[in-house]
Amino acid sequence: MRLVIARCSVDYAGRLTAHLPSAPRLILVKADGSVSIHADDRAYKPLNWMSPPCTLKEGADGEAGIWTVINKAGEKLIITMEEILHDSSHELGVDPGLIKDGVEAHLQELLADRIETLGEGYTLIRREYPTAIGPVDILCRDADGGTVAVEIKRRGEIDGVEQLTRYLELLNRDPHLAPVKGVFAAQEIKPQARVLATDRGIGCVVLDYDALRGIEDDKLRLF
Repeated sequence: MRLVIARCSVDYAGRLTAHLPSAPRLILVKADGSVSIHADDRAYKPLNWMSPPCTLKEGADGEAGIWTVINKAGEKLIITMEEILHDSSHELGVDPGLIKDGVEAHLQELLADRIETLGEGYTLIRREYPTAIGPVDILCRDADGGTVAVEIKRRGEIDGVEQLTRYLELLNRDPHLAPVKGVFAAQEIKPQARVLATDRGIGCVVLDYDALRGIEDDKLRLF
């Protein structure tokens, strides 16, 4: 991973155009080829980015201070460097990924096997659906054929909603899947997480572990 802190301006040219005026920013260039530009006030979300596959050319058109990032659709992210404050590269190696505890892993397996409990007509696409930022717990379709991404937690908190939001942003860029809705499923969902999920149009499902195992009534409470 390469980390560059620079005073720069950014222009995006593609399906739409966008401009970021000159300011100090963090630029991340990852091993998968993605490039993202960050400010210091937006948590995980970049100001602008280019997802892989894409190419980075430094000094395009003979301008040493211009970076041009081009994706396979020909869209461009043009970063005009005014002053580089920091530039370093780090080998992170292969990440083992998030390891769920036994209960979460079993909840995922049970819900995938009984996906219709999310609603009549639901069908499973696959468990651990791969994305560039990690696997989605469950990807399925609702009765209308719409795509639904499900994030499963033992205890549902704000960070789980944020995680699902990142997945949804990425999945909705895929024309074969979009539009993709989200469902946040947990044995217990904290009030703050529920409020955030509702604000973002994400459904919340309280999972009953024993019911999914067939010990009690087969019900999920959808709020």
